[in-house]
Amino acid sequence: MLTLFHQRLCPHSRYVRLILGEYGIEARLIEERFWERRDDFLLLNPAGVIPVLVADGVPPVPGAAIIAEYIDETLPAEHGGERLLPAAVEERVEVRRLAGWFNEKFHAEVSGPLVAEREFKRHMTGAQGGGPPDTEALRAARHNIRYHLAYIGWLVRTRDWLAGDRLSLADLAAAAHLSAADYLGDVPWNADEAAKNWYARVKSRPSFRAILADTLAGLPPAATYANLDF
Repeated sequence: MLTLFHQRLCPHSRYVRLILGEYGIEARLIEERFWERRDDFLLLNPAGVIPVLVADGVPPVPGAAIIAEYIDETLPAEHGGERLLPAAVEERVEVRRLAGWFNEKFHAEVSGPLVAEREFKRHMTGAQGGGPPDTEALRAARHNIRYHLAYIGWLVRTRDWLAGDRLSLADLAAAAHLSAADYLGDVPWNADEAAKNWYARVKSRPSFRAILADTLAGLPPAATYANLDF
């Protein structure tokens, strides 16, 4: 049995959960208050960040991008053409490029600040970086999300999915980060109809059910968060 150390609203954790869901791989989920920097957790990942995947007989696997590659490399052969990372080299480059776009750029500019300011800081002490939300950081994130939505819309107007003609890690990365912002009610879906329609397709997949069932104490989801017809 795999164990995933995560936080429910952490976009990178959600990315890994979606990958596991798409492949039908079960994992025990442990919520890790990473800001407390527990000694036992730091032994798993000295960087002190989530997610971390733990499997029997192998070293802990830290970080969403590394976990995604690890899952792909250890999948049984019967998954074949259903893999979320395609076989062709040029296709893999595009999937990795876009997954990196959302796991790094989108996270830095949008989902990271939104989640940190509105969720994580609620649980932190002052010494850990807690306190009231930084309104300027939230304003910037809500501004930045619009050009990311426009980019998603442009991609899906020219392709079936973000990276090509099949669902891939790129779609799951984008959807994971958007889902965190959507939980908080910070996605202006009326800004790009193509992006909204793409997200509705991903949101309707069985792998998304557990994500849509997430509820945080003291921070309920936006009214349309779990609505497939939003």
